[in-house]
Amino acid sequence: MKNDSGIKSATGLTGSGSRDWIIQRISAVVLAVYSVVLLGFFLTHGDVTFVEWSSFMTSLPMRLFSLVAVLALAGHAWVGMWTVFTDYITTGKLGSSAAGLRLVLQSLMIIAILVFLFWGIMIFWGNGFGIAAV
Repeated sequence: MKNDSGIKSATGLTGSGSRDWIIQRISAVVLAVYSVVLLGFFLTHGDVTFVEWSSFMTSLPMRLFSLVAVLALAGHAWVGMWTVFTDYITTGKLGSSAAGLRLVLQSLMIIAILVFLFWGIMIFWGNGFGIAAV
């Protein structure tokens, strides 16, 4: 069967639909566990002060887990948005302008994901938590 959608799978994260599917599922599990850990912290600490929150989030295990979560979020977002763009921005639905629009949208998505990725890394690994609230 010939694929006449005009979309090449090589623009996905791994170049393979099944590997992209696995990455999205693994990243979803990482993000779910991260959310449960944060929820557990708030449920067990009651009225959280800045000092408690800061020491929890700047501990090495949480910094590493947060880095993994930010990377998982970037991979999850890319696979999800690439899937949406390739499913709905097609020549069958939009005509000949679909390829150009998809390129623009994917480029904007790459820029946004990279900005949020580097911003997240700077939040957890920069010196932002070292500033004392006065």
